[in-house]
Amino acid sequence: MTAIIEACGKQYRVSEGDILYLDKLPQEDGSTVTFDKVLAVIGDDGTINIGKPSVAGASVSGTIIKSGKSKKIIVYKMHAKKNYRRKQGHRQPYTKVQIESISA
Repeated sequence: MTAIIEACGKQYRVSEGDILYLDKLPQEDGSTVTFDKVLAVIGDDGTINIGKPSVAGASVSGTIIKSGKSKKIIVYKMHAKKNYRRKQGHRQPYTKVQIESISA
């Protein structure tokens, strides 16, 4: 079974056992998180249930594996011939979630 969920302002296509990297969630590591905003459910037999805007009674649950920061990216701004240079680093916080079950 596959589902399309909305989490952290983005849409993800998930199935059981998948691992997602989401924006930082406030829950602790090892806790269970439930996504109630399920936009569509695709069954194993090919049936598609599309919500308006979400599927009633459907939910996706997962376990938070860990939280951390991604690799550093460098933001470099420069104006040529104007002696303007700015270098800034950024590490985006994330939460790693494993999808446990999809109920529709």
